[in-house]
Amino acid sequence: MAETRSPPVAKKVEHAMHMFGDVRVDNYYWLRDDSRCDPDMLSYLRAENEYTDSVMSGTKQFENQLFAEIRGRIKEDDISAPLPKGPYYYYKKNSQGKEYVQHCRRLVADNKAEPSVHDTMPTGPDAPPEHIILDENLKAQEHGYYRIGTFKVSPDHKLVAYAEDTKGDEIYAVHVIDSESLKPVGQPLKGVTCYLQWAGDDALVYVTMDEILRPDKVWLHKLGTEQSSDVCLYHEKDDMFSLDLHASESHQYIFVASESKTTRFVFSLDVSNPQDGLRVLTPRVDGIDSSVSHRGNHFFIQRRSSEFYNSEVVACLVDDPSKTTVLIPHRESVKIQEIQLFRDHLAVFERERGLQKITVHRLPAEGQPLNGLQAGRCVSFVDPVYKVDSTESEFSSSVLRFCYSSLKTPPSVYDYDMDSGTSVIKKIDIVLGGFDASNYVTERKWVSAADGTQIPMSIVYNKNLAKLDGSDPCMLYGYGSYEISVDPYFKTSRLSLLDRGFIYVIAHVRGGGEMGRQWYENGKLLKKKNTFTDFIACAESLIELKYCSKEKLCVEGRSAGGLLMGAVLNMRPDLFKVVVAGVPFVDALTTMLDPTIPLTTSEWEEWGDPRKEEYYFYMKSYSPVDNVTAQNYPNILVTAGLNEMKTDNNLLLFKCELGAGHFSKSGRFEKLQEDAFKFAFMMKVLDMIPASV
Repeated sequence: MAETRSPPVAKKVEHAMHMFGDVRVDNYYWLRDDSRCDPDMLSYLRAENEYTDSVMSGTKQFENQLFAEIRGRIKEDDISAPLPKGPYYYYKKNSQGKEYVQHCRRLVADNKAEPSVHDTMPTGPDAPPEHIILDENLKAQEHGYYRIGTFKVSPDHKLVAYAEDTKGDEIYAVHVIDSESLKPVGQPLKGVTCYLQWAGDDALVYVTMDEILRPDKVWLHKLGTEQSSDVCLYHEKDDMFSLDLHASESHQYIFVASESKTTRFVFSLDVSNPQDGLRVLTPRVDGIDSSVSHRGNHFFIQRRSSEFYNSEVVACLVDDPSKTTVLIPHRESVKIQEIQLFRDHLAVFERERGLQKITVHRLPAEGQPLNGLQAGRCVSFVDPVYKVDSTESEFSSSVLRFCYSSLKTPPSVYDYDMDSGTSVIKKIDIVLGGFDASNYVTERKWVSAADGTQIPMSIVYNKNLAKLDGSDPCMLYGYGSYEISVDPYFKTSRLSLLDRGFIYVIAHVRGGGEMGRQWYENGKLLKKKNTFTDFIACAESLIELKYCSKEKLCVEGRSAGGLLMGAVLNMRPDLFKVVVAGVPFVDALTTMLDPTIPLTTSEWEEWGDPRKEEYYFYMKSYSPVDNVTAQNYPNILVTAGLNEMKTDNNLLLFKCELGAGHFSKSGRFEKLQEDAFKFAFMMKVLDMIPASV
């Protein structure tokens, strides 16, 4: 049998670390190789991959079937909902069998008409012809990895700037091309981030990083000049802060923001006079986080502080940013997530009791005083749990575009008329293979955490297959860091679980942002363990409510969610049958003690600075690698990390994609292969693979 092959054993090289009178020994510290080319390290990773392949060789046929099934649901030749911008409709197009997209546009036949939610892009022989601006498939042929981070059209639509990553290291080259002839304009900008904006039709603003990959400098580049002569508009020297930038919806300003995990301040650049440089818009005040939009003679500022922790919206005159008028006051139960500004409207994306909502306010005419807002109109949604994303809209129109999905509703693009309240669906992703949304049930359940806090869970299952008597297999997903909200979104590959009787659950644990800013604050720093105990409470509740049993419970987390997996594995290894940890952050303490590792310094406001004794011992108490003990662990699939203390015969597989970055492979079908492998592993452990395969 293939499985009798012995797993590889990494050599041990003792590495002792001393701090606060405490000694930690890491026998595998030698595996750290920042150059990614140490032959011993690479040889060991290849041996782990070969062992994983051998263990899973008996299920390869089933994995291939799963992959074909998952891929078979995707309409391979498809286009995104065309977005009208000026004289063109812009859209992305996927083609049969192709991994990457084409960026396209067509002329709007009647460019003078007022935009309407009922507009549709004409196609067919009489329609204006399609123009392919950029075909990622052609570009990707020369590279093992390929990703476009940004695609920006100049205000006059004559040029396009795009940021390209060909290694997976998130360091980009920016190319400018003529949008009609497709010929390059000037030399590419090298070694930059994907933060990129047009400053008029002949200049770009972009951001570069320091040696620890922290975005620290913002530059102004005049087309036709050398990158070496670009003007540095701002250099953020504080390594707790990183830069980003975005354009105002009005396209009259570019906003440069410097932010830490708790503080954010903003500069403005007048696009009509970029040579004048940056102007301070919101001052640098510790603990105040601000984001800015522009319309007419006003800036609109979304502002958060420890006092206004769920944010307020204020307005100020462009000529006098120091005097502000409150438009939307802070509310304890409603978190303002973001605002989107239009010529005549303000759309506010909010959260209340873990659910997103959109409220639209009509604004007085530009130039009129802004003393307050009229009562807003709410956009209504149908599912009990769902996900809503803002998307690009035309500033001068009354049409708000947003993307909606739920655990059973494929991604759907809507145009919403902010005057009449009419919603028109512009596109719903087609799911092939006989998908019928009415076969699935979505629910919201609340769980009491160890301290009595109510934790929301989002649940979906196939009503024709789930027995709900404790015998169903279940997949519980968690994240819980960085105030990131894991909202209940649709994923086609997940249907391969649901249609085999799995119940799928998202635990919205503290440390995320689903329930407002306090939800995040109560799951970070010296309260980080709430994230882990919340997740355990959700798992126990699923068993108690008869959604599954310990013998059928699979759990998954990626990145910081991988830290969550490592922590709950050590705390309650008896509770789970299968644990899937993707690119897990398992060596939290050693990592946070090393400021030379990318992102570490800014992460101290998330996890704590372990150079301080209180944080050192608190982090040590949960850091997965530091808490591995000799005990029975469940079956584990890891994409990184090591474990030598198992006292059981359960599977422990390690799979490392040697050519991929943090976000896995770059092609749309390559990512599906990873899902197929993961599902095959889970179903192998659960003995769910049909004998005929």
